[in-house]
Parts: sequence; C-alpha cells; structure tokens
Amino acid sequence: MQGNRVVTGHNASGKAEVVLSGPVPGSSEFEHTPGFSAAVVWQTTAEPKIAARASDPVLGLESVMPMVGGTTAMLVTFPPDSLSAGPDFDPEKAGAEFAQRLPGLVDTFEADGSGYHQTDTIDYGVVIDGEIWLDLGEGEEKRLGKGDVVVQVGTRHAWRNRGTEPARIFFVLMGARR
Repeated sequence: MQGNRVVTGHNASGKAEVVLSGPVPGSSEFEHTPGFSAAVVWQTTAEPKIAARASDPVLGLESVMPMVGGTTAMLVTFPPDSLSAGPDFDPEKAGAEFAQRLPGLVDTFEADGSGYHQTDTIDYGVVIDGEIWLDLGEGEEKRLGKGDVVVQVGTRHAWRNRGTEPARIFFVLMGARR
C-alpha cells in the first residue's frame, strides 16, 4: 500500500494551503528485504518552528534518529518473517541497504542479526494494517493487531511478523535522554 504525504503551510497573504503533496518519499520496497519498506514522513528539531513554507526535512536526512526533543514520523511495512528466510536472502546486502536508507537507525541494532535494538527514544506506534508481535526478549511478547497502539519507552525490542500478511505501522519517535 503506497500512501501519500500532504504538508500544509501558508501563502504570501497568510492563507492556508497545501505546499507538498505526493507519495511518501522513500516508501518503495527495499530491494534486498522483500516486502519491507520504511519511510520517514517528517522530522522535527528539538525546537520546531512554524514556517510559512516548510522546507522538506526528509531531503538530505542525515539520521532517522531524532535529537533529544525532536521527532521522526515513520511509516513501516513489515513483511511476514517467512519471506526473509528464503534462499535468495543475503543478510549483508540487506544490512547495507538498511544502513543507506535508514541512517542512524542501523547503529541501534545488535550485531547478531536478531533484529533486537534499543533507541534513545519514546515511540508511539499505531498498527494500521495486519498483525505484529512486539518481542522484548526472554519470552516476553505481545501481539498487536490493526488499531492497536504501542508506547515503546526506550526498551530493547524486535518486531516479528509471524502472520502471512504484511503489517504496517505508523511510528512517531521522540528523542529522549536516558
């Protein structure tokens, strides 16, 4: 499912208008992880300002991870786990693509390829479609379905799609101090 991003602003006379409209940048499926996509919708600094015509913070993004007090809004599609277990899956190529398309986030993942990671963020996640398991390790898991909301408070975790259909989640990450 390809979504569109609509960003509003103001014209020269102060009237509200749409200043950006079109597909969410970077929402195409990853080449080396079939069915997976992760797109940054918007990002704010620690002290966001309302500008008449906001420049697109996604262009030239240096890191997906927000600074303390900043935010990153992301739209992520997790394919069924069974797709990444195929014979053509190359973890090195997948990891390199992940690092290139989601700078900064790759640095939070454990090196063993388990998918576990821990960020210095408080994240709100809303399951838009499908079902997914939040895996906190050591047997602690929670199934989330369409419409469920998760508040991820800087804990070590991984996402598992044990179903047969993609799961789509809208996240807002807020940079926080530990």
